[in-house]
Amino acid sequence: MTAARATVHAAAESPHGASDPHQKGPADLRLVAPALAAWAGAVISLGAPGGGVAVACCASVGLAAIALRVAVLRRRAERATEEAEEARAGEEGEAERAEGAIAGSRADIVRRRAGPARPRSPRRWSAGAFVALAAVLLCAAAGAASAALHASDVRRGPLPALAERYAGVTAELEVTGDPHLTRPKVRGSQRTPPVLVFTAEAVRVTAPDGAVTAVRTPTLVVVRHRGGGGEERGREARGSLASAWRGLLPSTRIRVVARAAPPLSPADEVAAVLRVPADAPPVKVAAPSPLQRLAGHLRAGLREATDGLRPDARALLPGLVVGDTSRVPPDLDDAFRATDLTHLLAVSGSNLTIVLALLIGPPHLATRAERRGLAPRLGLSLRGTAVIGGALALAFVVVCRPDPSVLRAAACGLITLLAIGTGRRRSLLPALAAAVLLLVLYDPWLARSYGFLLSVLATGALLLLAPRWSAALQRRRVPPRIAEVIAAAAAAQAVCAPVIAVLAARVGLVAVPCNLLAELAVAPATVLGFAALATAPVALPVARVLTWCAGWPAEWIAGVARTGAALPGAEFEWPGGWTGGLVLAAATVALVPVARRVLRRPWLCVLCALALILAVCRPAPITRVLTGWPPPGWRAVVCDVGQGDGLVLAAGDGTALVVDTGPEPHAIDRCLNDLGIRRIPLLVLTHFHADHVDGLPGALRGRSVGAIETTTLEDPPGQAQFVRTTAAAARVPVIRAEPGERRQLGPLTWEVLWPPAPPTPPDIPGPGIPIGPDGQPVGLDAVDGPNDASVTLLVRTGGLTLLLLGDLEPPAQRALLAAHPELGGVDVLKVAHHGSANQDPPLLHRLAPRLALISCGADNPYGHPAPRTIAALRAQGARVLRTDTDGAIAILGTTARLSATVSGHRTKVRLAGERRTRTRPVGGRRAGGGTSGGGTSGGRRPQARTAGSRRSRTRARARARAKGSSAGGGRRAAWCRGPDGSSRQRRKGGSREGGSRKGGSCEVLNQDL
Repeated sequence: MTAARATVHAAAESPHGASDPHQKGPADLRLVAPALAAWAGAVISLGAPGGGVAVACCASVGLAAIALRVAVLRRRAERATEEAEEARAGEEGEAERAEGAIAGSRADIVRRRAGPARPRSPRRWSAGAFVALAAVLLCAAAGAASAALHASDVRRGPLPALAERYAGVTAELEVTGDPHLTRPKVRGSQRTPPVLVFTAEAVRVTAPDGAVTAVRTPTLVVVRHRGGGGEERGREARGSLASAWRGLLPSTRIRVVARAAPPLSPADEVAAVLRVPADAPPVKVAAPSPLQRLAGHLRAGLREATDGLRPDARALLPGLVVGDTSRVPPDLDDAFRATDLTHLLAVSGSNLTIVLALLIGPPHLATRAERRGLAPRLGLSLRGTAVIGGALALAFVVVCRPDPSVLRAAACGLITLLAIGTGRRRSLLPALAAAVLLLVLYDPWLARSYGFLLSVLATGALLLLAPRWSAALQRRRVPPRIAEVIAAAAAAQAVCAPVIAVLAARVGLVAVPCNLLAELAVAPATVLGFAALATAPVALPVARVLTWCAGWPAEWIAGVARTGAALPGAEFEWPGGWTGGLVLAAATVALVPVARRVLRRPWLCVLCALALILAVCRPAPITRVLTGWPPPGWRAVVCDVGQGDGLVLAAGDGTALVVDTGPEPHAIDRCLNDLGIRRIPLLVLTHFHADHVDGLPGALRGRSVGAIETTTLEDPPGQAQFVRTTAAAARVPVIRAEPGERRQLGPLTWEVLWPPAPPTPPDIPGPGIPIGPDGQPVGLDAVDGPNDASVTLLVRTGGLTLLLLGDLEPPAQRALLAAHPELGGVDVLKVAHHGSANQDPPLLHRLAPRLALISCGADNPYGHPAPRTIAALRAQGARVLRTDTDGAIAILGTTARLSATVSGHRTKVRLAGERRTRTRPVGGRRAGGGTSGGGTSGGRRPQARTAGSRRSRTRARARARAKGSSAGGGRRAAWCRGPDGSSRQRRKGGSREGGSRKGGSCEVLNQDL
């Protein structure tokens, strides 16, 4: 028998009672406008002068008073009008009754002639409208005033002035945020070491002149290790010091000696950046509060309980439960960003919902009037349920830290629990608006937080859009639970995508399916994780068992993120900034009605699904047809990896030789995906600078790699260790390049020209050291640093000759030329050191490349490429292409028809004239040759071929062949090494086959004379 319903729910249309958010009726938007007004006022006032904010607040309050006065007068007038109408209606009724039937008949006739009474048109602005306007103005004034007061704290005290002078200070700080390591970044050729940062509030500042001032100023503390000592000893010292600093809990007071610096922007939340050397552990002045000690103990217990798990589960589980991302590696973090799953690591409303569901019922029943969960079983009253739920929400904030999403979730939960305790209707949209209003007034800096904005937008989408989209899917026979999950993920992604585009200049295509797949494991991982969090301080073995169980769903989530991010079309670039965000928002709004029509036609749904799958998987043949990239028959591609090097040499279907990987894993991974490379038999790292090796994880991701070949000089040691560690994790062997080493891979053949191998015993040349004409080893003194130890390759493919110089400096370039006097002209030159000004003119003169390739980043701070280098290359007759302006560069053709295609502008650059018609110096001597049409003579720069008829091109080739035969064109140069190590030139007319000499070796370089 069904129990009788409470009076408050008896009149509700929904069987769930008056608290059901899906019941019929318009949404309650009364608090939305005041909340948005307070938010806008806070955003504007945080960067505005205080005087202007004060005037605006006074004007808003005055206008609000006028609006309230008008509302009162209008309400009185409305009441007077209502009373007059009631009195008039009463008098007319009495008169009609007194007149009798005859008078009544006459009145009926008059009414019928006059027609129905016209209702009085309502006023456009009622009293309620003026009250709402006053509320908006007052909330805007309150938000602006609160923001102005908080902004004044940043400018108050001596610390901002000391920061402007970069003065040294002694400060007593109260820690307000957990210390965390920044992610290392590649700057130039070096990887910047991670630094420890945390927020703190300066409570006492001692200036350089000894003046002591008590303040309450927000600051950002940056702890950097100065280094020193041996490598192993220094690493151990840095680890112990980092542990001491990272162990600081919020509310701890410390004393530091720091160098003050101004923040990056005057509108920042902090007044100064305090740079503290980590030469000693922090000096603690006061211990943290008991509540923070308890929270830190719980978080440390969860980390200890997860120590025995697999790497992904060990890193991810603390982040899912309490937002502790200290163990999340960069590659997993990148995968979560690419698939838009970062909200799982930023603790939000879903975590609090799961916690409260244990008390008041599962998520899909928690909003009903009748409670579920532990509360009714424990016999808790409504008020008792609200009090315990509020305590859980506050504990949730303390343990998970007051991040924007955590504060928003806790505020919404507390307001909903208040509604439970008072027995009133629980409407979630007013709760969200009230939470936003209270939080912005309490902490106006949240108004400028993108995390807070994303949290509010996602929650609003779940409340407003998801129910309607779910109902639409259910009308098309989608199961209810599946429809709810799909609608929630799609609604949150639709409203958050423009903000993500503002921040990251990208749009994700796999966000919705990845969120749907990850959602299956979020609840079990979170529930088991919270259980482990609670039991770790008292029963660590039990917590280990719970974390072992939670590790399986955590690994599932990590696998979903890694798999989705590995797809070639997981995301695509989009214009960043607010312009790009607004354009994406407009496009999303325009696509919504189109999606409604698509859902009505199953065949259109199938076509759209297939198109999405193709866009995400990007099969190489289809991509080549649609985009023209990569061009068919490409020989080599210089990837656009930013300020670094990354070159791919084709060695068959889906197979390539890769030389360097650039500074970012994502860039080289995207380039290899575009080229359809799934197998890399050999990956060469020319040297260990970060702009050449830090992209190694991206090259290894999802590909079969046979071996990694490196230079002989392991410097810098930290980055060499990074290569070894990354290779060991992927189970790829690491070998060293040897001078004179020759390999072949499909159509590719290459030789290692540099660096020279160090002598095995001291002062005794080893077997791989080049020998000069005087019988002495060449090049040992030229290796001075990582750049000079770059692996230099001479590559041949399809008759083309490519020379890859790495980052060789002029001394090493001269030594290379001395060690290989047989080296002649090349077709393609990868210019050394990103086209810097440090080039050796004799080497450029000897090589005389037809095409010079420069890999550098746009707007790099080093001025690469140098104008002097570009001018020198063009003086040798080379066509110069660069990745910062042209994008990725593909080399095509043969020695007779060399061309290049650039991806940045999708234009094709074809070098003028046939290969045999070009003249160049070889071995220091200049040989004559014919020219044709647009060909070149001597050292003139070749021009781009213009489109012409096939007949004219045929005639030009015929003339070139005729002139070439009369001038000795078409003959190749072969360099032969005799038994004594000396080299001399031998001409072999027209043949491309290698020759041989008794007691030596001969190799054809495919160079025209």
